[in-house]
Amino acid sequence: MRLPVLFILITVMIDAMGIGLILPVMPDLIRETTGGTLAQAAIWGGILSTAFAAMQFLFGPILGGLSDRFGRRPVLLVSLLVMAADYVVMALAGSIWLLLAGRIVGGITAATHSTASAYMADISAPHEKARNFGLIGAAFGMGFVLGPVMGGLLAEWGTRAPFIAAALLALANAAFGWLVLRETVTDRIRRPFQWGRANPFGAIRAVSKLGGVGSLIWVYFLYHFATVVYPAIWAYFTAARFGWSPSLIGVSLAVYGLSLAVAQGTLVGPAIRLFGDARTVLLGLLIQIISLVILGFIASGNLLLMLIPVTAIGAIGLPALQGILSRAVADNAQGELQGVLTSLTSVAMVVAPLVMTQTFAQFTRADAGLYLPGAPFLLSAVIMTLAAVIYQMRGRQITG
Repeated sequence: MRLPVLFILITVMIDAMGIGLILPVMPDLIRETTGGTLAQAAIWGGILSTAFAAMQFLFGPILGGLSDRFGRRPVLLVSLLVMAADYVVMALAGSIWLLLAGRIVGGITAATHSTASAYMADISAPHEKARNFGLIGAAFGMGFVLGPVMGGLLAEWGTRAPFIAAALLALANAAFGWLVLRETVTDRIRRPFQWGRANPFGAIRAVSKLGGVGSLIWVYFLYHFATVVYPAIWAYFTAARFGWSPSLIGVSLAVYGLSLAVAQGTLVGPAIRLFGDARTVLLGLLIQIISLVILGFIASGNLLLMLIPVTAIGAIGLPALQGILSRAVADNAQGELQGVLTSLTSVAMVVAPLVMTQTFAQFTRADAGLYLPGAPFLLSAVIMTLAAVIYQMRGRQITG
C-alpha cells in the first residue's frame, strides 16, 4: 500500500476512534466538571454530541473548499495539529464550558473526512474510486471498533487518559503525514475559494447542479439517515428485546464495526467487477432494506448475533455511490463534493437519533398500544426504500 494512502486511512480511523475513545469516560468526566447527577450528565452529553456534529455540518464544505484552493496537504496536517492541541485542552478542562469549546473545535477538525476523501479521489483512477472509498469506510469501521475498546481500557488510568492518548495519536499521524504526504492539487485543478459555495447550504445547491447529481445526493443523505438507527438505538433495543448486558452490547457493536470494515475493505471491489457500480448501489440498498425489516421483528438474540455480518454486507453500496458521485463532478470540485457529503452525514447524525429514540420510546412505553422495540428499524427500512426508489427512478439516469 502506498504511504499516502496509508496516511489517509489512519486519519479517517483516528477521526472515528477520537469519538469512541472518549465515550466510556464522558459520563464521569461531565459529572466531575459539573458536580451534577448522571441524568444531568446525559443531558450535557447530548449537547456536546450535537455541538460536535453541528460543527462537522458547518465546516465540512469550508475545509473541502479550502483544500480545493490551498491543497489537501496543509488542510489535513493543520487540522491534525489543532486536533491534538484540542484533546490536550480537554484533558486539562476543569469546567463544562471548556469541554463544550473542545467539542466545538473537535467537530471542526474532524470535518477533514471530506478532505481525506477528496485526496483519495485525486489519486484514484476512475475505475478505482469506489474501491478506494470502500477502504475509507473500512478504516472508519476499524476506528469504530478500536475506539471504545481502547477508551475503556485507558479509563483505568483516569478520566483524562483517553484524551491524552487521542492527542498523541493525532500528533504522531501529523508527523507521519508531514513525511509522506504529497500535494495532489495542482494549478490545473486549483480554484478560488468562495464563501457562497463554502457554506453548507450554498455548497449543496452548487454541487446538486454539477452533472445533475441532485438525486444521488438525496440517496446518499437518506442512506445515512436510515443507518444512524444502529448507533442510536442498538443499546436500548437489545436491552429491551433480549435483556443483553452492557458487555454483550459492546461485543455486538464491535462485531458490527469489524463486519463493516471487512465488507467495505474486501467486498466492494469484487462486487463492482461482478455487477458494476450502478447495480452494486442497488444491491446494497436492497440488502439494507431486508436487514432492517428482519431487525424490526427478530425475536432471537442468538440469531441477531449471527445476522450482524450479513447486515454489514449492505454497506457495499455506499462506496459505489460515492464513486459515481465523484466521477460525475469535475476534478476541481472534489473537495467541495466531499465537504457536502460530510455535511449531509452530520445532518443525519444530528436529526436521526432524535427521530429514532422518540420512535423507540413511543413503542416501548408502558401504555403503548403496540409494544415493538424494533419499530425504529422498520422506520429506517421505509426511509431506505425511499432512497432505493429515488435511485431507481432518477439516479439510474445519471449512472446509466
